[in-house]
Amino acid sequence: MDTQRFILILALSLVSLMLWQEWQQDYGAVPTGAGHQEAATPAEDPGIPQLKPDEMAVPQVPGAGAPAAAGAVVTVETDVLRLKIDQGGTIVFAELLDYPVSLAQKDQPFVLLDNSASLYHVIQSGIVGESAPTHKAVFSAAQQNYTLGAGQQTLEVPLRWTAEDGVTVTRMFVFARGSYRVYLKYLVDNGSDSAWEGRQYTQLKRDDPSREGRRLIYTYTGAVLSSPDNRYEKISFGDMEDQDADAQISNGWAAMIQHYFLTAILPSDIEATYRYYTRTFPSGYYSIGSVSPALRLDPGQQGELTGYVYIGPKVQSVLETLADKLELTVDYGMLWFLAKPLFWCLERLHGLTGNWGWSIILVTILLKLLFYHLSAAGYRSMANMRRVQPRLLAIRERHKDDRARLNQAMMQIYKEEKINPLGGCFPILVQIPVFLALYWVLLESVEMRQADFIFWLKDLSSKDPFFVLPIIMGATMLIQQKLNPAPMDPMQEKVMKALPFVFTIFFAFFPSGLVLYWVTNNVLSIAQQWLIMRRLEQEGIAAGSSSSR
Repeated sequence: MDTQRFILILALSLVSLMLWQEWQQDYGAVPTGAGHQEAATPAEDPGIPQLKPDEMAVPQVPGAGAPAAAGAVVTVETDVLRLKIDQGGTIVFAELLDYPVSLAQKDQPFVLLDNSASLYHVIQSGIVGESAPTHKAVFSAAQQNYTLGAGQQTLEVPLRWTAEDGVTVTRMFVFARGSYRVYLKYLVDNGSDSAWEGRQYTQLKRDDPSREGRRLIYTYTGAVLSSPDNRYEKISFGDMEDQDADAQISNGWAAMIQHYFLTAILPSDIEATYRYYTRTFPSGYYSIGSVSPALRLDPGQQGELTGYVYIGPKVQSVLETLADKLELTVDYGMLWFLAKPLFWCLERLHGLTGNWGWSIILVTILLKLLFYHLSAAGYRSMANMRRVQPRLLAIRERHKDDRARLNQAMMQIYKEEKINPLGGCFPILVQIPVFLALYWVLLESVEMRQADFIFWLKDLSSKDPFFVLPIIMGATMLIQQKLNPAPMDPMQEKVMKALPFVFTIFFAFFPSGLVLYWVTNNVLSIAQQWLIMRRLEQEGIAAGSSSSR
């Protein structure tokens, strides 16, 4: 196997990666987390979690009151979020004010939560228990609009509910300046004549956007469950359809993730044991949620149930401060151990340059320096292969009908010239994991979203609008082919000649940040290979030295 054949294998590997992503989207494996237990019995209302008759059981939920009136919502605006909360306490709409939909719509914030026909993604919460409000109960609000003032650090939004027996529940949403984490607090006043018991539940409910159409580059959209035993367990929508998950976990969290953004349920007490579950709805919706430990109050007592939800971007430096391994929702795949240092390096370089495009170029240069000697060995091997290629072609012509003698003669030349025919392959093989890790870093990091570079490249997360970078990339591949020895097999040679054009079309629709990396890497490889070949020629090892024999 020579270098050209290996490059062909690399190209096929990249195509296989894309096919594997599509397969994962359709047929991802069912998770086998040890914490999963037998699913709960379906409830009359699947929107309200029903607890099994075990140590976490509470009575079934009775009639929870009429649904909130249509259009009766409370609007909340902070410096980073704009939310709508219906009278049941469900967050039915959320815009991220610092993240525009696109560069062409800079004044239109990205919508992460909505209950419209095009997107259904909401956060429901309530209390399970006798004389307790679920998300279908009707709360009253003191006002319809709440805004975080200029000098204000926190904003409280209270909703109030009162039962006929005298139990009063105040649901409090607490927002902080600059934060996408929302504090949920239920203040319970047991004004009844009997003991009260209830558990807070919070669930993330959404539709499956993949059913609306395909994307060229697949990124995971679905649920994630974290526990001390398995810090990042994907539970796809297909998995939810196959079976309900049901686990009791302490120091865990649950999330619905998508490209660049997520919603998450975070416990207020990491030592307490919460019940986590998933559920599929006949209407085509899916949910993942948690149920807290019980709060018990005697008549006249007061208490509270608390928790957090996160509604925002997947910024690693923020997520890692909120919950253990929450930053894993930035899904770098199985090469995360390489991707995280690469992102760290990108982030530090961005701090120096203030531009993610230059950071990508500088990281590529650093990687080239890191692999310089390894690459140099490969390029020397290619140069030597190029030097003896006329002899190899003559041998092929002489023994074209005898494959065994042809291979024997070729191996004799390799032995005489001290050439390792695999020498050009190994450096490429070593660098493949690094390339794939950087691929996921550039694809998954929200910092790259709408990141400006120079001139016409205004968004490194979208394709080059004028296809300049893909064309340059194709040209650099052609130059590299000229520097490398031509394949011995005519059919292989034809395939190799077609690859630059195939890759140009393929990469025309890739995020320009990825293509920028590839172009930079190719240019540096060409420069390094040319310098090494020139040095070998000057040392008399290249083509001219063959006459000394």
